[in-house]
Amino acid sequence: MFESLSKRLTESLDKLRRKGLLTEADVEGALRDVRMALLEADVALPVAREFIANLKEKMVGEKIVESVSPAQMVIKLVHDALVELLGGKPVEAGALPNFKDELNLNAAPPAVILMCGLQGSGKTTSTGKLALRLKNKMNKRALVASLDIYRPAAQEQLAAVAKTAEIDCLPIVAGEKPAAITARALDAARKGNYDVLILDTAGRLHVDDELMAELKDVKRLANPVETLLVADALTGQDAVNIAKSFHESIGVTGIILTRLDGDGRGGAALSMKSTTGQPIKFMGMGEKLTEFEPFHAERIASRILDKGDVVSLVERAAEVMNTAEAEAQAKRMMQGQFDLNDMLNQMRQIGKMGGVGSMLGMMPGAGKIKEAMNGQTIDESLVKRQEAIILAMTPKERSTPQLLNASRRRRIATGSGTQVQDVNRLIKQYQQMETMMKQIKKMGMKGMMNPMALKRMLGGMGG
Repeated sequence: MFESLSKRLTESLDKLRRKGLLTEADVEGALRDVRMALLEADVALPVAREFIANLKEKMVGEKIVESVSPAQMVIKLVHDALVELLGGKPVEAGALPNFKDELNLNAAPPAVILMCGLQGSGKTTSTGKLALRLKNKMNKRALVASLDIYRPAAQEQLAAVAKTAEIDCLPIVAGEKPAAITARALDAARKGNYDVLILDTAGRLHVDDELMAELKDVKRLANPVETLLVADALTGQDAVNIAKSFHESIGVTGIILTRLDGDGRGGAALSMKSTTGQPIKFMGMGEKLTEFEPFHAERIASRILDKGDVVSLVERAAEVMNTAEAEAQAKRMMQGQFDLNDMLNQMRQIGKMGGVGSMLGMMPGAGKIKEAMNGQTIDESLVKRQEAIILAMTPKERSTPQLLNASRRRRIATGSGTQVQDVNRLIKQYQQMETMMKQIKKMGMKGMMNPMALKRMLGGMGG
């Protein structure tokens, strides 16, 4: 996500960091680089022009050339301008997430959320993801209902998604029209004491009058508190134009951007708020129902400028880690204790958090870490193979890795369906991590921030 934009912007701003005082020519050059980075990231031209004009005005007002740390001032202004462009406001350090701010549910139950968008944008999956988030994060009972009677098996698809998410879905009645389904869903939600009703509407391959007329009828009947447009980030500027058309026709209150994990440019996200005037509320980051995050402008801006997103990383860790287990692991780590059982636990926790690649993308200086790895990619399947190798060991071998001689390694390779070289590679990686744990014991918490140790650990996981 935003990889190309992040690379161009950080390269440009790094040039400024290497200079002491900045001339007006330096600032002008930086602005040109930022403008080109935005255009290459597929940001709409009017949006890029307005962004640069506003940024230039602020730079002049701040007297960049005369400031004590001009490069840092430029970076801060670019960061703040990105936050504003993405539709957010700076957040106080250490502020906890307020789930109530994500959606407007201020209505007598059931609060209705209308999901709309073109066919193939990910509406049905996003409906399931949103319902699951409402249940897990806000303790809300949600009922979902499909109004899509045109796409083959669309209603069955939502029923399957709801079953996986353990969310209630309105039973399907063959031949029923969208307006009748809406009325039945409202009645069922009221009688069932549901907090939220999410209506998954039909889409088309393009914006047309028939689609908009149907949406207007459903919206008039359902009176939703939120009308969320689901747009595919991979369609670039088309996603922005689609959002503008939907908003002008039916009035959307927010946007869900899907497939942001596959969009290296991010132009749609950067253009959406400015073009439509409506905020991006959520982003889909993968196919799994849990790969769905609120869109925090402040955090996204930090990721773009390679400053990381430690808050989201910590939140994700808190979601998947058992507190008692985490404390026990931390205690062992600080005592320099580390065996293959500990390594297996770490692998599983990383998997629950989205994998090494996902975690790396949230760390400060992620772009530079990737460069230090000399183009190596993170092979997530390697973690699964390593887990199989450890599980093929006896409990004694896991707790006492020194026992792993050549014959034992051959047996483990056979038992895990891998090669002896794979076992040897795992043992070498374990030894590197064990050395890190010993360093942490000597250096305290500072040892955990050792960039060379981090590089060695990540390098051991590369493909």
